[in-house]
Amino acid sequence: MRNFPESDGTAGARSPGDPSPTTASPAGSGPLVTAGGEEDTTAERKREVRRDLQAVRAAMAPEEALEAAESLAGRVLALPEVAAARTVAAYVAVGQEPGTRLLLEELRRRDVRVLLPVLLSDDDLDWAGYEGRESLRETEHGNGRIRLFEPAGERLGTGAVREAEVVLLPGLAVDARGVRLGRGGGSYDRALTRLIGGSLEGGPAGGGPLLAVLLYGHEVMDELPCEPHDRPVHLAVTPEGIHRFSGPGSAAG
Repeated sequence: MRNFPESDGTAGARSPGDPSPTTASPAGSGPLVTAGGEEDTTAERKREVRRDLQAVRAAMAPEEALEAAESLAGRVLALPEVAAARTVAAYVAVGQEPGTRLLLEELRRRDVRVLLPVLLSDDDLDWAGYEGRESLRETEHGNGRIRLFEPAGERLGTGAVREAEVVLLPGLAVDARGVRLGRGGGSYDRALTRLIGGSLEGGPAGGGPLLAVLLYGHEVMDELPCEPHDRPVHLAVTPEGIHRFSGPGSAAG
């Protein structure tokens, strides 16, 4: 896995070295091929990348994850877009995702209205306000396969996310175009399509919310498999720094 140097600049240049087996092939080099010689589909390539990234997360030590969560919160709160926001859509990290609980508490302490997702039976996302840690309840989805912490308050509807000036997204990786790799459930793809009207326009320049994915440093890659429904983000925040991309519109195709 290749990283960009952590910086506050715009990510775009490729880092030196050979492509990782789990990243997409460089432009013009053709699709990845399975051991049996058959061309892999984009969906299968995504699954391979997910497996590798999840294995790295699973190997993280608890103290490493806690330190990363503290640094990540500081990076997010320092963003000028977050400092100016009245409403931020976020999420409660689970497992070895980059931690968000410190961030949620600090946003609330600053009187920022925080919206958290509630997973629906069709995998779409409803939203409710965050009222502190005591307002969260552990919920099971998919016959116990997925355990999430969700707000217990009033449901505000799937369209409530449009009220946020900043949307903080979970993910497993992002690339130089801002293409985000999620877990594959499609919930956030629906939310992003709803936010940007089914097009690749939006974000600060287009009048929509700032879209930011929260990751570990090694999860910022050169190129990821991309499908037509994938919606790019404006920036990635890692414990080490900020990566700004050219924004939605750059990952078309």
